[in-house]
Amino acid sequence: MDVRSNRNVVYSCRYHVVWCPTYRRAVLRDGIDTRLVALIREAVEAKNAQLVEVTARPDHVYLVVGIDPQFGIHRLVKQIKGTTSRVLRQEFPGLCSRLPSLWTNSYFVATSGGTPQATIKRYIESQGR
Repeated sequence: MDVRSNRNVVYSCRYHVVWCPTYRRAVLRDGIDTRLVALIREAVEAKNAQLVEVTARPDHVYLVVGIDPQFGIHRLVKQIKGTTSRVLRQEFPGLCSRLPSLWTNSYFVATSGGTPQATIKRYIESQGR
């Protein structure tokens, strides 16, 4: 277990997050997926969070991340989705013509405290098969 701390909290919080493009369209391909993963890595690093696993499939994104509970997973997801949508739509103009907005407003999040990280990582990796 990887334990982190800030000035007043000691924590080990891991979250499994999944979200989709609008209408669950399979637009995350042809270089968009690679750029998306790089942008997610940058955004997570900027918020001093820990990226455990990230995978972009054509119609959804899997993310396992550790974040300070005082910052909150909802803020991190909002920041990642906002930044990646803006940058990807600027760099890949075809996304603007296909979708009114890149991401849906919703996402799935679950704590992964009881499940070993290796099991979650295998699950995410197996989704591409």
